Amino acid sequence: MKSTKFLLLAMLAALATGCAAPSHYHWGEYEQIIYQSYMEPGSLDPLTQIEMLNRDIQDAKSKGKPTPPGVHAHLGYMYFLNGDRQQAFTAFNEEISLFPESEVFINGLLSRGEGF
Repeated sequence: MKSTKFLLLAMLAALATGCAAPSHYHWGEYEQIIYQSYMEPGSLDPLTQIEMLNRDIQDAKSKGKPTPPGVHAHLGYMYFLNGDRQQAFTAFNEEISLFPESEVFINGLLSRGEGF
């Protein structure tokens, strides 16, 4: 399970950094969350990340900018870790809706993920 979590974070970070376009997306604290997750594992609990990501999503909406790829997928994973499967699936589906190319990735995570 621990290697699955690490693999998920690595894939999300790769997805986010591979699609970076700072002038187009509202990144908010997403990059900092990913960075801190790698540099200080466990320093940001899932509930804190959920709050930060939801705030970023609301800020993006208020500024009329899209959220970058990976934000909703990461949010879904945090909801899952926090025990809220329904919100997790809602966030995963939002990621797929915004970035249809992520469907294979998300479905792969769900099919391989223990406890999803």
